[in-house]
Amino acid sequence: MATVAVTDQTFDAEVRQSTVPVVVDFWAEWCGPCKQIGPALEELSAEYGDKIKVVKVNVDENPQSPGQMGVRGIPALFLFKNGEVFSNKVGAAPKAALKSWIDEAL
Repeated sequence: MATVAVTDQTFDAEVRQSTVPVVVDFWAEWCGPCKQIGPALEELSAEYGDKIKVVKVNVDENPQSPGQMGVRGIPALFLFKNGEVFSNKVGAAPKAALKSWIDEAL
């Protein structure tokens, strides 16, 4: 499953109402660290398949969702489980660290 672009309008349906854990990547086009972790998130999305969903929210185009989540810096990653925030982290991380972080929710 590839990453899914989510907007302020689709956030609740795609994230809070998901039946599987969701990794939310708050990012922006101009953010270097965001671009660094993008490929790792794509790979993890493919590796986990239907076990998780990975979504990306462009903070420049969708300011409401990151504002509600208290995002102050990007990349900001939130792991939702059963519609609630299970865990979050800010900043780039290697693929192995992202994988172990996701595994905590499974």
